[in-house]
Amino acid sequence: MTDDLLALKTETDAALAAAGDLRAWDAVRVAVLGRNGSLTGLLKELGKVAPEERRARGAALNDLKEALTAAIDARRASLEEAALEARLAGERMDVTLPPRLSPAGLVHPISRTMEEMAALFGAMGFAIAEGPDIEDDWRNFGALNIPAHHPARQDMDTFYVPGLDADGRQRVLRTHTSPVQVRTMLNQEPPIRVIVPGRTYRADHDATHSPMFHQVEGLVIDRGITLGHLKGCLIDFLRAFFGIDTLPVRFRSSYFPFTEPSMEVDIGWNRKTGELGGGGDWLEILGSGMVHPKVLANCGIDPREWQGFAFGMGIERVTMLKHGIPDLRPFYESDIRWLRHYGFSALAPAMLHEGV
Repeated sequence: MTDDLLALKTETDAALAAAGDLRAWDAVRVAVLGRNGSLTGLLKELGKVAPEERRARGAALNDLKEALTAAIDARRASLEEAALEARLAGERMDVTLPPRLSPAGLVHPISRTMEEMAALFGAMGFAIAEGPDIEDDWRNFGALNIPAHHPARQDMDTFYVPGLDADGRQRVLRTHTSPVQVRTMLNQEPPIRVIVPGRTYRADHDATHSPMFHQVEGLVIDRGITLGHLKGCLIDFLRAFFGIDTLPVRFRSSYFPFTEPSMEVDIGWNRKTGELGGGGDWLEILGSGMVHPKVLANCGIDPREWQGFAFGMGIERVTMLKHGIPDLRPFYESDIRWLRHYGFSALAPAMLHEGV
């Protein structure tokens, strides 16, 4: 190796040793191997060397290029390892530090109520069914025996989504979770026992109504199902949910297109004090009934062989009653002060009440 090549190698080794970070290293790499680098310039001048010396000169330049490339790569690896070690040292967590005294996170009352409902109905053998928030009008209305002239199908009550689905049906934001009952009956052979918690949407907004709210519905399909099964299921649930073993429960005749017979369910309360379980007054809490034979037939289930019952209630409504929350709107205002007052510890799981 000639003197100029030895000098280049010595200078490059010194510059690499002095490079303290990857930016300095890259500057050395470009100065040596770049388009205008010193070694690149020597390679370009190889054609000017006398023919008898060109072969030896070329071999020396190639050996030098390999040596410098190896030295540059090795220095890069060393710098990257040093940078990683420095980062790990700077980000190391001291587990001996005391905890930060910041407020703990809390579970929203709606989430808590849904957990309790899942636990209570789960103990009765119910599974949880889910479905999309955007439905077609047949699953939301038609399959449930809701006629075309029904007020719920008007724009003033229902949010319609522009455009049609793949089957040419209108799309809506589901007004109840009943479409999931339809999907379950279409996709699952009886017997069926499910609850359907989830978001629903209606064009209504005041202190006790919201355009978006939560609802839970239940569906049981089996042979020999009667009103007695419906009443026993709901009485056990309501007494366990509100924690009142002697909670008065009353069933009143009503009308829903998708059940026959239909019943409103009331619980005892005190109109003056708002206390549940006494006072001689009644408060409507949910709707229920035996699944209409037309609904069963629409979903491919023979009503002569199978019977069932269904029920539905607003999750916000029962949450407000259970915990004494006077206004619906703060549920959705994301006020951390409200949540700290009404929220629940994330470490306190929903417990089943004895006797369910």
